[in-house]
Amino acid sequence: MPGRSSSNSGSTGFISFSGVESALSSLKNFQSCIDSGMDTVSSVAFDLVETQTEVSSEYSMDKAMVEFVIMNRELNHYVTAVQSAINHVKEERPEKIPDLKLLVEQKFLALQSKNSDADFQKNEKFVQFKQQLKELQKQYGLQAEREADGTEGFDEDMIVTQSQTNFICPITQLEMKKPVKNKVCGHTYEEEAIVRMIESKHKRKKKACCPKIGCSHTDMRMSDLIQDEALRRAIESHNKRKQHRHSE
Repeated sequence: MPGRSSSNSGSTGFISFSGVESALSSLKNFQSCIDSGMDTVSSVAFDLVETQTEVSSEYSMDKAMVEFVIMNRELNHYVTAVQSAINHVKEERPEKIPDLKLLVEQKFLALQSKNSDADFQKNEKFVQFKQQLKELQKQYGLQAEREADGTEGFDEDMIVTQSQTNFICPITQLEMKKPVKNKVCGHTYEEEAIVRMIESKHKRKKKACCPKIGCSHTDMRMSDLIQDEALRRAIESHNKRKQHRHSE
């Protein structure tokens, strides 16, 4: 990304960064495009698991997600490098205006040199994708094993019983339709119910505790909640299979 900003070097006096800052603001908006791309990859990956569709490694959704994370990291580093370069010139006020293009490139490369695999675990969407994909694969992997073992005639409800409680919202005590997961404690709730509960508590200047019995998370916030796409699909899949059996 370095090399995209223009520079004026060798002159002195007042420097206007309005053009650069405006371009930087537009660049930040690209973040939403990356987020949308990651959401699309997640959705396609979940569809592939549900339909038991195999794709070549060239079209792997895991690979696509990794590329989005790398793109996101590069974007953040470039934005940080430009902001750092601007702040440096504003604070130092050098007699001779430095080559901004070179300064940004140096700062960008310094940030890039610190890249590591640990960065992927810091990307919330990537971590969420891996966790939910694993959960969905586990569910369909169990089904595939049963079919391979010739146990398909076994009462599926008995198998689901162990995880059935995960389908029930601890607030409404009803099966969830739009489950959201708490990033802090890992519990899930019906979105509308938990949002209403948190808002009600906060309006009264009180802390919202996780409604799951025995949970120690006593200060829930809206930012703790993420869509649990894997669980939503698991519930829908279970209900479809149940309806299919009843219609036979």
